[in-house]
Amino acid sequence: MQHRSDDNGLSAQALRAALGRFATGVTIIGCRAADGSLVGLTANSFNSLSLQPPLVLWSLRDVSPNLEAFLGASHFSVNVLAENQVELSRRFASLLEDKFAEGLWSVGLGGAPILAGCAAVFECEKVSSQVAGDHVLFIGQVVRASESDVTPLIFQSGHYRMLGEIL
Repeated sequence: MQHRSDDNGLSAQALRAALGRFATGVTIIGCRAADGSLVGLTANSFNSLSLQPPLVLWSLRDVSPNLEAFLGASHFSVNVLAENQVELSRRFASLLEDKFAEGLWSVGLGGAPILAGCAAVFECEKVSSQVAGDHVLFIGQVVRASESDVTPLIFQSGHYRMLGEIL
């Protein structure tokens, strides 16, 4: 399906549809807020940036109610979800008050929440944050990383997907 803008630019709807064709992993990104509470959200804007030094990045909408917590945090965690963690993904994408009531959580570097059973976990020290369009881009240096031999959860065209082998 092709979307066109009526003006000289690309419509937000067309861009969103095209970007949705790119399959991504699904993460829960977390930090500890200044008041000591845990903050977490579902994001698929996560990517590697550099191996030397080990840097990753992710972005958050500038109108997010979680923005101040992440701006103030020294560390954040990136929990790459396994395909059996789809309900946690939905939970952390919702407006529920106590999102951390589900899942097996521990405390990582800088107090950032670490979820058991993930495909991978990155514990990061925040290096920078900067406004980029209608998002804030966060760059973190990976201080610790772990991975498990479980199948990651995939998101594409607005739907959760399962990863399959090509034969």
